[in-house]
Amino acid sequence: MIGTDGVDFLAGTRVLDLTQFTPGPYATLLLSDFGATVLKIEPPTGDPQRTDGPADSDGLSVWYKLINRNKDVVCLDLKSSEGKEVFAGLLQRADVLVESYRPDVLARLGFPRDRIVALNPGLVHCALSGWGQTGPYRLRPGHDLNYVAFGGALIASGTAEAPVMSHLTVADWAGGFLAATTILAALAGRSQSGRGAHLDVSLAEAVLSWLSFDLTGELRPGFQSRRAVSTYNGGLACYQIYRTSDDRFVTLGIIEAKFWRNFCEAVGQPSWVERQADPVPQHALIAEVAALFRTRTLDQWNTLLESIETCYHPVLAFSELMRHPHVQARRMVDVSEGQDPFAEVLLPLWLDGRPPPRRRAFREVSPADVRRAWDLDP
Repeated sequence: MIGTDGVDFLAGTRVLDLTQFTPGPYATLLLSDFGATVLKIEPPTGDPQRTDGPADSDGLSVWYKLINRNKDVVCLDLKSSEGKEVFAGLLQRADVLVESYRPDVLARLGFPRDRIVALNPGLVHCALSGWGQTGPYRLRPGHDLNYVAFGGALIASGTAEAPVMSHLTVADWAGGFLAATTILAALAGRSQSGRGAHLDVSLAEAVLSWLSFDLTGELRPGFQSRRAVSTYNGGLACYQIYRTSDDRFVTLGIIEAKFWRNFCEAVGQPSWVERQADPVPQHALIAEVAALFRTRTLDQWNTLLESIETCYHPVLAFSELMRHPHVQARRMVDVSEGQDPFAEVLLPLWLDGRPPPRRRAFREVSPADVRRAWDLDP
């Protein structure tokens, strides 16, 4: 049973969510997990995420349902006078606005930055975009793969022959996490100063912000990151992915000499111990370790290595991950059965010894409901 005690750090905080697809909704999902009240405002046509992804029996995408848990959802036409009036009232009562329009769109809808500040000087306004609010790319379209290509996550990832895209949309999730983090910091600052803030958060720069090691390496001969040959992307035998005899995969993520020694001794190869310091790329040693792993099945390797103090782990299938004893002990995945089953990964936080709180389904509400809940009616 998943714990139901909520996290109330942001209790009483009101968040307006004008975002679509994954990054912005993920940011506001995290804020809702921390106790904020989130009102998601969608255009009359709805968030495109409603039909992007596997559809449930009601026709809605299960991805949409998962990313918008805990929220109330209302459709407002911000191009209409009524929609503008309601939105202006909501802005006056909100603590946070998260929007993912291209730059200038909110202004064209009648809500430039100076009007927003006039309506609510204490508002924390997070503008989450692909490329940022300034610069030559500010109006350029893009999606996750473009952002990770720009931000450096592809050039040194993959095989020697070509970059390999990640199944996880790295910029989307990283951008959403960064947006939530900056909002929390701005709310903390507001508690001291009373002033709001305008946060310019870019998906591309969320990835770029992780690259100081690599960019500095470009300035120093011998430190450049290159695909399949650098320290942590395929150049080390001790930090590598290997195939087993039954065509499963395992990982070694060994950095410390003591853990490498434990591995080498467990597999009967003490001569490999000193070779951990071989020059990178360690093609010869990698080939020897790969040949060894091809001699046994995944289960056999697990039996041998999971009890050894070393940095080893099999590559898990999603079905294995849901049943994994550590995941179950940490109560991180909430599985619901029924006609439209889902497995929801909860907030990765244990608070004061309590497991992550469960989330409720999103609720569709009417503009009249919103007026009453937000005290907009005279």
